Amino acid sequence: MRLGIVVSEFNYDITRLMLEKALDHAKFLGVEEVLVLKVPGSFEAPLAAKRLLEEGCDAVAVLGAVIKGETDHDQVVAHQVARKLMDLSLEYGKPVTLGVIGPGATREQAAERIEEYARRAVEAAVKAWKRLNEGPQLA
Repeated sequence: MRLGIVVSEFNYDITRLMLEKALDHAKFLGVEEVLVLKVPGSFEAPLAAKRLLEEGCDAVAVLGAVIKGETDHDQVVAHQVARKLMDLSLEYGKPVTLGVIGPGATREQAAERIEEYARRAVEAAVKAWKRLNEGPQLA
């Protein structure tokens, strides 16, 4: 399996650790090849995910942290990113998973969720890819 990981550099104190956890979990799951593409912020993640899909990745896990500020900007960013990632998954017929903490998360809440979000994004990408390649099973 060739897994792409997109990681946002915004809130890099959080996302750097997410990337480390994601890489560790990919190795644990036996992923053969991992391509990492860093982007300035989560808003740029869909374009990077598309690039990785075009370059032959079987699945893409997206990591980011959209921290609550004084306005609703975090809501706008997180919702649009989630929607575009879902669109890419459907367009390419490949898993594109959401490991973006937020919206509405404080820095402390984001720090508490580093490992959980990173591992879940990678695990969902790997499991979905495997199951889609196995095809439907009789119940």
